[in-house]
Amino acid sequence: MPTPNGMAPAPNARHSLTRSGSFRFILLLGLLDAFGPLGIDMYLPAFPQIEQDLQAHGGAMQLTLSLFLAGLAIGQLICGPISDRVGRRGPLLYGSVAFAAASLLCAFSTSIEALIAARFLMGLAGSTGMVVARAVVRDSFEEAESARVYSLLMLVIGIAPIISPTFGNWLMQFGSWPVIFWALAAFGCVCGIAVALDLPETLPVERRSQTSLLTIGRHYVEMLVDFRFMGYALPVSFALGQIFAYVASAPSLFMEIYGLSPNAFTLTFASNAIGLIGAAQVNRWLTRQLDTHVILRGALLVNVASSLLLPFLASTGLGGFPVFLGTLFVCLTSLGFIFPNATAAVMAPFPNQAGAASALLGMLQFAVGAGTGAVVGIFADGTPLPMAWTMAACATLSLLVALKVEWQRRQAIETDAAQSPDSSSKQTPVACLSKDNQD
Repeated sequence: MPTPNGMAPAPNARHSLTRSGSFRFILLLGLLDAFGPLGIDMYLPAFPQIEQDLQAHGGAMQLTLSLFLAGLAIGQLICGPISDRVGRRGPLLYGSVAFAAASLLCAFSTSIEALIAARFLMGLAGSTGMVVARAVVRDSFEEAESARVYSLLMLVIGIAPIISPTFGNWLMQFGSWPVIFWALAAFGCVCGIAVALDLPETLPVERRSQTSLLTIGRHYVEMLVDFRFMGYALPVSFALGQIFAYVASAPSLFMEIYGLSPNAFTLTFASNAIGLIGAAQVNRWLTRQLDTHVILRGALLVNVASSLLLPFLASTGLGGFPVFLGTLFVCLTSLGFIFPNATAAVMAPFPNQAGAASALLGMLQFAVGAGTGAVVGIFADGTPLPMAWTMAACATLSLLVALKVEWQRRQAIETDAAQSPDSSSKQTPVACLSKDNQD
């Protein structure tokens, strides 16, 4: 089955990201993965206008965001296993078209209830791009190379939340709030056309799952108790939890507590995002020099150390705002190393269930992220402490889980070496862990 410029989709094939066409291939995956960030952030500047036009009251506007997130989480659990059965191109194509159609429903909504329902459908459709894009990477690259690809995807995904509110605000100069959803519909159509014309099928027929959809729930349960999955899925999820805690607190933290102007807040918010994105790009180079597990452990240690400093600095005021901001920058930047390497480790043992693994990972991320955002909101007290303690707790839990899975990983390697002394020296840690999951 062809891939860009001859890249074979076999799970053990090695691909060079410098080949002609690889950039286009990865860029398309990044755009598909951006359905979620764009759907969340682009319409935020239109909140006041939508509230006025649709006479939305109370928490109705928040429901348009909450139901979109619910659609993303639920949709991933459905779309992932389907893509394991029917291949990747079909779900991506239909998902892109459905995303465009749901965006049009949002644009034509004449009541807040209709908008809420359309946003849920939009989330369901957008989940396809997010979950299947990760599965395509697992189909096409080995673990070390996939970590580099996930780093590139983070460049696209990370830029989207930075520019999309500004772009949405700019679009509103040409019309009222529906113009934003017209733009999202056009984006979905462009992605659908690109999938149809330029994205190869990365899951050949002989590798597709023949499992009945009725047994998918059992597979999810098996992954939830499999340390190879949960040992890396939880650190990824807690990393996203730190971002949700930060994003939920950032406006009040910077503008109300520390007194930054809106322009200064925008620059500060962007600088932290750039740090995270930059780290992910440095990770591409590091993965050529070091094992991804070594990088992940180092990043987790930095993340824990910096996050534990946050509540101390927030409560004592030591060093003032510059020191607190610098520590926060280090904490968020370390996530740029955690996301790609932990995601690659999550997906590596499941070559024939990549869609299901990607789906469950996405659901866990949004569940933890939504939970941490809610915790920060519930305990908000006009200080940075709720955010700081939440981020510190997430980082500590990530490290504890990672240490546990590393110990179990080494035990598995030692057990395999004891049983096969002649061949153990030739096996990689990933091979030892995943050789029993090839069916």
